[in-house]
Formats: sequence, structure tokens, C-alpha cells
Amino acid sequence: MLNFKNLLKSLAFIGVITLAAYFAIDTVQFKNNIMSFEDYNPPSSLKVEGQEIKKAKFTFIDVHSHLWDMPVMNLDNLISEMNEINMGYIINLSGSGFGPQAAKDLYFDKSIKNIQENHPNRVGLFLNVDFESIDDENYAETQVKIIRDAVEKGAIGLKVYKSLGLRNKDSKGKRIRVDDERIGPIWEVCGELGIPVLIHSADPFQFWLPKDDQNERWFELKEKPGRYYGDSDFIPPFEDIINEQHTIFRRHENTTFINAHLGWMGNDLQKLGQHLDEFPNVITEFGAVIAELGRQPKTARQFFIDYQDRILFGKDSYNKEEFYTYFRVLESDDEYFNYFRKRHAFWKMYGLNLPDEVLKKIYYKNALRLFPSIDKSLFE
Repeated sequence: MLNFKNLLKSLAFIGVITLAAYFAIDTVQFKNNIMSFEDYNPPSSLKVEGQEIKKAKFTFIDVHSHLWDMPVMNLDNLISEMNEINMGYIINLSGSGFGPQAAKDLYFDKSIKNIQENHPNRVGLFLNVDFESIDDENYAETQVKIIRDAVEKGAIGLKVYKSLGLRNKDSKGKRIRVDDERIGPIWEVCGELGIPVLIHSADPFQFWLPKDDQNERWFELKEKPGRYYGDSDFIPPFEDIINEQHTIFRRHENTTFINAHLGWMGNDLQKLGQHLDEFPNVITEFGAVIAELGRQPKTARQFFIDYQDRILFGKDSYNKEEFYTYFRVLESDDEYFNYFRKRHAFWKMYGLNLPDEVLKKIYYKNALRLFPSIDKSLFE
């Protein structure tokens, strides 16, 4: 029978064995120079000119941000930070939040009220619509009315999350395609009202590839395993979702689409250029993918010059200090500097040293053309 004294002895024995194993493994790793990819992060010994840029050269507009507490946010604090980095205007894409339609409506109304009562000339709002009620009677008419009402209240665009095409289901549990024809009236009314649709479809193609030593996104998939789709029976291949997205660009040529995150073509800018050539109603932005540009400075610089009228400044998640890397990539000719998140980029950045006229278009001129309601005096 196991008494209390024997229990203590057993626990002590297990503790000793555990400690011995720990130190043995540590010794073996040290002797054999074994280190994890996550731990290996040596400071660079390279001596080159360059420094962090904490304020944009020209006042800019961030067209891709998510401010999840907008209904109750202290906008004075936000504007103070924006002023520090020379941001003239920010667009919150998450204008309707999440949840049932009643919650979306309340969230949107509170957000618009906060903006209009405090800083109407510095913050813009997109709305979000529901796709999973696609089988409801009069679905399209309902969503079109929601869009019309939101625009009348002050919305300046529609944001479509990646859940459309990846996870959204109809009433029968089937995946809702990005190019489902029942959604067509939503794209059409945006064209009619003159508001752009910023759409995020799929995710980086590496999220479908084997999780092995040949996958550039291995570290991200290790940290965020829920982002792996390669073993899903529900989510189709990357190419299928992207083709669905391109189909709506083709069908609805009178609607302006902002293809988010460089359309996941930041690794192949020649392909992205061909995409923009094919679809004159599409523009793009580089939220969360500046690291793709920073590792190919010569190619990216030429791309920005060639397509200077088709690119917007976007950041994605709001963090004041992370903008510094964006400024440095776009403005400087610095070499070999760090990106701020290893799972997105274990490589170093290089500055594009964009010409001033191109910078002005990326920072604000292209966005002013797309959003005529923004106060132009903030940027002259």
C-alpha cells in the first residue's frame, strides 16, 4: 500500500530524474551546438549607415487598419499618436465588428458617432456585411440596404474578411465561394455608390504547403498552427480561392476593388503587375507584407515606379512603433535592417529609396483620388 511517506519518496525520485534529464539534455545541446530556429537571433556585426525613421517624410493615409474598440475609443489619444508619425488619416476597416446583424448595426452606429463627434476629418470607417445568411429570403436586398444606409451615415467603403472563401458556410454547411453569384448585388451596389471594396481572400500560399524545412512560413505555422490549411477537407487549394476572387474582379468591372496584402503576390511582382494590367478596376496595398518588398529592393522600387498610381499605403494591425519599419523600407536606401516580427520575416530589410513624387502618391495622393471626402488640406 502506498502511504504518504512512500509517496513523498516517489515524488522526490521523479524530481531528481527530471532534473538529471534536463541537465543532461542541456549539456548535450551545448556540446553539439544544438539551437532552435526561434532562439538563433544574433545581432548583426555589419557596419553600415542608416537609422530608424520615426516620422513619415510626407503626411500619409493608412487605408488598412483595424481599431476594434472604435465605439468607445479615446480618439484624442489616437490622433496624438498619428500626429507623431505624420499620419493624416486612418481608415478603420472593422466598422461593423462581428456578431449578429443587430450587434453589427449598433457597433457601426456607435463608431460613426464617436468619429463624427470628435475627429471626423481624421478617421474613416468601412462597413462589413454578413455572408452566412446567404440562403435567407431577400438576402441580397437586405445586404444592399445595409450598405446604402451605412454609406448615407458616413461609411466610405466595404471591407471583406478572408472568412469569405475560407470558412463561411451556407445553411447546408457548404463553403461559400467568393464568386457566388448570389453575392453579386453587393459588389454592384458598391460600384453604383462609388465606394471601394477592400477584399482579403485566402492567405499566403505557403499555408497550404507541407510544414517542412522547405516552407518559408514554417515558423509562423509553428506559432499559429490554426493558419495551416493543407490538411483541410473543407478549405480548397489556394489557387481555387484566388481564382474565385479574380472572377468577381472580372464580372464587376464598374466596382473598384482594393486587393489586400498585394493579393498575396508580393513574392512575384511581375505577376502582380500583370494582374493590375488585366484588371483596371483593381488597386492594391501592402498591409502586413512590407517584408516581401524589403527583401527585393531593386525589383520592388521599379514596381512602385511602374505602378505608382495603383498602390495604397496600408499597415493592417495598428501599432505606432511598427510604422517605423514601413517608413524605412519606403523612404531610405538603408541596408540590412530588421523587420519587427520574426514569424513574418526571418530575413533582413533593404530600403527602396522611392522618389518623392512616387512617395507622395503612395502616401496620400492615390487615396485622396479614391476617397474624395477626405480633407485634402491635411496633405498640402
